[in-house]
Amino acid sequence: MTLAETTRKLKISNNGSVSGFDEAAVAKLRTVSKEDNKSFYSTLESNEQGLSKAEVANKKGEFGLNEIQHEKAPAWYVQLFRAFLNPFIAVLIILASVSFVMDVLLAAPGEQDYKTVIVVGVMVMLSSLLRFWQEYTSNRAAEELKSMVKTTATVIRQDKGKFEINIIDLVPGDIVFLSAGDMIPADCRVIQSKDLFVSQAMLTGESLPLEKREQIIPDAHKKSPLELENICFMGTNVVSGTAHAIVVTTGNLTYFGTIGKAITGKRNETSFDKGVNKVSWLLIRFMLVMVPLVFLINGLTKHNWFEALMFAISVAVGLTPEMLPMIVTANLAKGAKNMSKRKVIVKRLNAIQNIGAMDILCTDKTGTLTMDKIVLERHLNVFGDEDDEVMKWAYLNSFHQTGLKNLLDVAVLEHAEIHSCVKADESFKKIDEIPFDFQRRRMSVILEEKNGKHLLICKGAVEEMLDLCTHAFDPGEDKQLHIENDKIVPMDDAMRKIILNTSRKLNEEGLRVLLVAIKEYDERPLTYSVADETGMVLTGFVGFLDPAKPSAKPAIEGLQKLGVSIKVLTGDNEVVTKKICLDVGIPVQHVLTGKELELMDDEELTLKLDETSILAKLSPIQKARIIKLLQAKGHTVGFMGDGINDAAALRDADVGISVDTAVDIAKESADIILLEKDLMVLRKGVIYGRRTFGNIIKYIKMTASSNFGNMFSMLGASALLPFLPMLPIQILVNNLLYDISQTSIPWDSMDEDFIDQPQKWDARGISKFMLFIGPISSIFDYATFALMWFVFKANSPAHQSLFQTGWFVESLLSQTLIVHMIRTRKIPFIQSWATAPVVALTSAIMAIAIFIPFSPFATAFKMEALPLTFFPWLIGILLTYCLLTQLIKNWFINKFHQWL
Repeated sequence: MTLAETTRKLKISNNGSVSGFDEAAVAKLRTVSKEDNKSFYSTLESNEQGLSKAEVANKKGEFGLNEIQHEKAPAWYVQLFRAFLNPFIAVLIILASVSFVMDVLLAAPGEQDYKTVIVVGVMVMLSSLLRFWQEYTSNRAAEELKSMVKTTATVIRQDKGKFEINIIDLVPGDIVFLSAGDMIPADCRVIQSKDLFVSQAMLTGESLPLEKREQIIPDAHKKSPLELENICFMGTNVVSGTAHAIVVTTGNLTYFGTIGKAITGKRNETSFDKGVNKVSWLLIRFMLVMVPLVFLINGLTKHNWFEALMFAISVAVGLTPEMLPMIVTANLAKGAKNMSKRKVIVKRLNAIQNIGAMDILCTDKTGTLTMDKIVLERHLNVFGDEDDEVMKWAYLNSFHQTGLKNLLDVAVLEHAEIHSCVKADESFKKIDEIPFDFQRRRMSVILEEKNGKHLLICKGAVEEMLDLCTHAFDPGEDKQLHIENDKIVPMDDAMRKIILNTSRKLNEEGLRVLLVAIKEYDERPLTYSVADETGMVLTGFVGFLDPAKPSAKPAIEGLQKLGVSIKVLTGDNEVVTKKICLDVGIPVQHVLTGKELELMDDEELTLKLDETSILAKLSPIQKARIIKLLQAKGHTVGFMGDGINDAAALRDADVGISVDTAVDIAKESADIILLEKDLMVLRKGVIYGRRTFGNIIKYIKMTASSNFGNMFSMLGASALLPFLPMLPIQILVNNLLYDISQTSIPWDSMDEDFIDQPQKWDARGISKFMLFIGPISSIFDYATFALMWFVFKANSPAHQSLFQTGWFVESLLSQTLIVHMIRTRKIPFIQSWATAPVVALTSAIMAIAIFIPFSPFATAFKMEALPLTFFPWLIGILLTYCLLTQLIKNWFINKFHQWL
């Protein structure tokens, strides 16, 4: 299923409802939501004592395991088969088959020649088996990472009572116990609860938890599933409180499972996949044109069509960059290994290159740019001045409340502890409480003073609190509150304006603002309720901030220096996001919200995206839409997220990045999993990605230019010479040795100027490179032909062995030497040296090329020892070749402003 189809199916709205949710599952949830205990036990075929062993077995057979559909690595034999599914490998297998038929099956007895089949077979096996091994080990490592995480649930059953089981063994009708810190193991109906607050951020992106109660919901049929207050959803987690709940739906029928099922399937091709395919077919098209020409020319000029066919087959093998899959996989695997040392798991090898090509990183805010830890930043009186008395009332409220201690309360208590500004006052004794709920958005504690009076302290959101305050404390000239001495002033329009202006300023600084108010009562019965939260006296403000990570700013600066622009895609408030972006160095140009985005068509939004760095209050589908539009503009896009609401965007991005603490579906959708949620790690990934891409493109350009030059040499030699310029077996050995010399490329380095900018595939650039650089080698091949023909008199069929040996050595040495010329835009051996493995292996291959004609293998390859006078000429040819290549290289760079 494509993302567009997934989007049409899901239709995820801003409130988190999903139209693609299984209709039967929705109906079941709504039914049990409006039923009493007796009825929903009957509906779910369960009872208060739990299910029996037989009932569990039957339901497991009917509903299956409680796990969502997810992508799994194919079996090893499937991966092995796929390793051979490559156009170059297919070409080699076809050529080997033709050679086997011609050289073995149709040859006269005693004249069978297995050399071509053996050499081509070695090439196929080397390339395919290495690719298989690298991908197999990478997939196995990713599966091991997933298996490290197991989640259990506490369940009650008739045969065992209360015990813990793996959540995959839960079935509808099971009764589970929930407490703070638990993950909801399935979609459940609350049976009994006490101050149960559940965070649904993983499903909806909402930062504040929701209270879940056991009350019946009569109008459940009118609400979306996520609005049902007595239903808890799989994948969400308990923030505080306890509950008993009964499992309603499991596995793919849950809300979590619906989204997981909808986004699995074949992924879209990335820029990496498209680039490799373009280059592959470009090289194959060249071969399909040139090889028939070589065959026809040799057949027509030498009148030996069998020999011409075998020569053409050998040329085809020589022109096939069969090591491309191996070189690509080896480069990517080495990059993945380097990343794993820095606490990064690479699930898909292609993601390494995509990080290098990435020029836009879309990231969430919380935990990536921020510390994911709210701190109390300000405590101000009504005139906006720092005041410890306000901190005192906020502290007493947070300290004495026993309901939901959310992150804001934790921040108040930690601030008081760290700064020692207030402590629990023994002159106050808690006697009652009005718990927090998200409709009122406030909570109150009632304390008894030494004089017997009761003091209500209320803390809550600005808008709700202002309507309940009739007065405010005026701190006087010293601007410090002293409640017993300060005067109380009416909450008139002027005071309201002052408070709203102060609140707005704090919001602009990125702070979340609460108001603190008090009200004193004479001694009375403890029947306090919401109705008592009126006529209060406002004391001041407390402002909270999720501060930026210290590592975020240098990491973003580093990414920006590497040409990666950052866009923040978040479901949070745009004001807070803007403040964080300013703190970490992300340029704040324009801000778009989800509501504004909904009013734009794709064309209008595409124009806006260039100048927009913050997109706030977004739904999951809006995130995915932004990713697709950026890709349509030619960008390679990375996306970093960890919630289920990020899953679609993670799959659509060229490289999806998540963390090991993310929800399973986010980790499943991601290409890369960070063991630390830190952008500094990504900066390293960008560098490794570009190095990997550079080494891959080196191989492609070396092979493409070398093959293109060899085509001209083969065509000319076939037309001009009375014998073959090189025997088929000599071509195959030459090609095999050259391929071996290039296997060291994954260990090479890249020049810094290459690392500094995003790198993308450019098939047209490769075509230009072939056209201008390839023919240079043909000039010196013809020079070698002239040398062997006129100087060493190898100008007849009787002396063809000397001619072929001379060209074999010159061809292999020049091709191997060109590795150093092409690997850098600088002057090789002077301004830029290859790494030790590259120097060692290319030197060894050049030595082998010179040694073969003088070795015992010379006879098997139908070569002969070269005269010593040949080598001064060879040195001259190679030096001139390098000088001309460097001159053309400088001209090419100046004209086209590119090299690698």
